[in-house]
Amino acid sequence: MTASRRPAVALAPPPELSAADRSRLLAWARSAIVAAVTSAAPPEVDPAELGDDLRAPHAAFVTLREEGELRGCIGSLDFGQPLWRSVLDAAVSAALDDPRFRPVEATELPRIRLSISVLQPPVELPDPADFEPMTHGIIVERDWHRALLLPKVAGEFGWGARETLDAVCHKAGLPADAWRDRRTRLKVFSALEFDEVATVEP
Repeated sequence: MTASRRPAVALAPPPELSAADRSRLLAWARSAIVAAVTSAAPPEVDPAELGDDLRAPHAAFVTLREEGELRGCIGSLDFGQPLWRSVLDAAVSAALDDPRFRPVEATELPRIRLSISVLQPPVELPDPADFEPMTHGIIVERDWHRALLLPKVAGEFGWGARETLDAVCHKAGLPADAWRDRRTRLKVFSALEFDEVATVEP
């Protein structure tokens, strides 16, 4: 990096959540998925467990993996809902509504592991050279095309900035190099990401 290079785009840091709140969200998300898959009544969330951080408005995504393979990932960029509600809605949608996969079945539930991503609002990325794939989530938009990749994706695939930008454009149904086009709008965001395994303490 040369001394003349502009600073990277400024992002709000990832949200902070206590270990207890992370565990609550993961447990509620799993209960919501189990209920949806088995056609049971949705779980009830005890208001006494909803502290300020869980009531605060945040967008969220939930990712499902079955024996390490992606089984569903859905969320929204609605920053008006309380975090706990965003997580439960995303969990059910990831299990039943991801168009890339058939709905999760009850027999799969013991093999599925959940991860949750709590997003900060995205900001414009005027220069793709400022994209940091190991830190930033990325959103691409052009006309009716839109796609998002969470910050963890680049690390999981070993992608650099160019590979990640190519991938999000491809996901949006655009040419892989559409991110170079001035008509394409890029946004980045930070996220707090945690999963069921990470909450197990020795």
